[in-house]
Amino acid sequence: MRNDAHSRPSGEAEELLYDPEVPTPTHGERARTLVGAIKTGTLCTIAQEPAGYPYGSFVTFAMDEGAPVFFISELAEHTKNLRRDGRASLLVAEGGEGDPLANGRVTLLGTCRRLGDGDERDAAKAAYLATHPNAEYYVDYSDFGFWRLDVEGVRYIGGYGRMSWVEIGDWTGSESDPIAPRARGIIDHMNADHADAMVLFCRVFSKAKDATAATMTSVDRYGFEMSAETSKGPRPIRLGFSRPIASSDEARKEMVDLVRRARAAEA
Repeated sequence: MRNDAHSRPSGEAEELLYDPEVPTPTHGERARTLVGAIKTGTLCTIAQEPAGYPYGSFVTFAMDEGAPVFFISELAEHTKNLRRDGRASLLVAEGGEGDPLANGRVTLLGTCRRLGDGDERDAAKAAYLATHPNAEYYVDYSDFGFWRLDVEGVRYIGGYGRMSWVEIGDWTGSESDPIAPRARGIIDHMNADHADAMVLFCRVFSKAKDATAATMTSVDRYGFEMSAETSKGPRPIRLGFSRPIASSDEARKEMVDLVRRARAAEA
């Protein structure tokens, strides 16, 4: 968790309308959350023919702690490339409607190596099958193998104005946000049923005193972000929870407490 400008939503060129010390996920946490939620990516290897050019392949992967693992055919071109030169990168990108460049993406750079029999392979197999259970029927084929990308560099882009090279210690020491699988449901519920409460949050807990509408745009273990309609147009607002949360029920309790505090402040 951190509070610096790199973690803020876009719009920080103008006066920030919320407390800059509000708890915020690090870019390592954001990157781990994004990668942990997606099962496919683009694996870039160094081509042998024509030699030296980047070669991109669509692949499935799973995360074994902080490292992506692949189950790939010996006949695949990227496997042939990796056998000659293990340097590679994996691009993992969010989908969705709207401007694709406003979506998040992570590029992991490092060295790929084939896993022989042993604990590492067993761990990779378990992680891969947990993510891709349909692979069970061919997981023991002799012409497939498990490969691991030992991550040496991480580039995170969370949309416009939110990007950095993530420190490896931040990447390896972070975990995927436990709220991520439930975030869409929380956001949809708040926007559909509690729009008035979010306007109240903006007016009481931020500098957006003239907010006429607000929509929740994201939620994580530390807090949530809104887009508030103000006299100067839409502005980002972030509010923190009283403590990190790990479930929808805990999110509900935090929201109820915020409503109580906001109404008391207005009284």
